Amino acid sequence: MKASSGPRSSDTPRSSTPPPEPRARRQFALTGPSAKLDPLRHAVRGDLADVRLAEQVFAPHYAQAMICHVSRATPLLSKAAGGEHLADLAVKDTFELLELAGNSAWGIAPGLGLVGYCDRTALGLA
Repeated sequence: MKASSGPRSSDTPRSSTPPPEPRARRQFALTGPSAKLDPLRHAVRGDLADVRLAEQVFAPHYAQAMICHVSRATPLLSKAAGGEHLADLAVKDTFELLELAGNSAWGIAPGLGLVGYCDRTALGLA
């Protein structure tokens, strides 16, 4: 019985071009305590922070904002349930969504410069 005469790895031409360098990955070092940021102005909580704050604060989890637009007027609250009324979000206002939990959405109202919670259905998210 004759062995297969297919190409062997030693017969395959080798490229003289080296493989592309891996993209440089930005690294962060724990060099001291996290900066103290106002949670009404910066999207940071004990469990979650906006990824744009990664160089300033440590959090167990980071989220990248999803841009949403308010579909019906709704209050912006300091807490998901029973929080202080911070402001009102108007129809078409931008809301940078960072977390959905139950009926609440947590994120940033950039037009107001505030971070808080609103009703997720007011963002057109059922």
